[in-house]
Amino acid sequence: MFIDSHCHLDRIDLQPYGGDFAGFVGAARAQQISRMLCIGIDLEAYPAMRRLIEPYPDISLSVGVHPNVTDAREPGVEDLLELGSDAKVIAIGETGLDYFRSQGDLGWQFRRFRNHIAVAKQLNKPLIIHTREAGQDALQVLREEGADTVGGIIHCFTEDWDYAEKALELNFYISFSGIVTFKNAEAIKDVARRIPADRYLIETDSPYLAPVPHRGKPNYPLYVRYVAEHIAELRGVDVETVARQSTENFYRLFAGAFGEAH
Repeated sequence: MFIDSHCHLDRIDLQPYGGDFAGFVGAARAQQISRMLCIGIDLEAYPAMRRLIEPYPDISLSVGVHPNVTDAREPGVEDLLELGSDAKVIAIGETGLDYFRSQGDLGWQFRRFRNHIAVAKQLNKPLIIHTREAGQDALQVLREEGADTVGGIIHCFTEDWDYAEKALELNFYISFSGIVTFKNAEAIKDVARRIPADRYLIETDSPYLAPVPHRGKPNYPLYVRYVAEHIAELRGVDVETVARQSTENFYRLFAGAFGEAH
């Protein structure tokens, strides 16, 4: 059984499923997807996303505002605390820093990031971290704010082994997306080979970043299997081992939501 630890289910193309979200969920279950973590990126879309996944006990949520979102309501600590207190919400984010799409004075991005960390600590829920061309600064903020007390996930990992070691020291897990299957992603493949078995997760980030052999096409949680298969090949183990280890790691990280003995 596989867990997609990061997907945007309110954004996937349901056309292959006749526009029926329930049909999509059924197809995912049939392909051994045992749980999906649906990630929030702004407050405006969140209520509809929450309603969408309400009927499904095997879909969990995060709540947060992505560092690239600039045309939406700024999340206050009280907003995030209220939404994050929901039992369906198991993580805070995605949050972080992004210098690729945002330029100029980014003080607002840092303030937003620190607010998310404060909320995660108050609620004792792990963080979902997005970082692009801002890796070292993101780690520095996590250190300054004591984020190691809650830990979380460096999602869609695109850094090198040195960075991974620093993230692991801060009590964060590394999540590999379809990028690990790309031919030119050698630094990420190196991390996938070397990371301790108890510290990695797998994800799709669907509908984005489809893995080989679907690269460039819409992505779906069902494709997390390709990520697992590639990591298995890199690590010299079978795909069942990757599925089991990444699932155990997910439930260890989110033991506060699911219990220690899941």
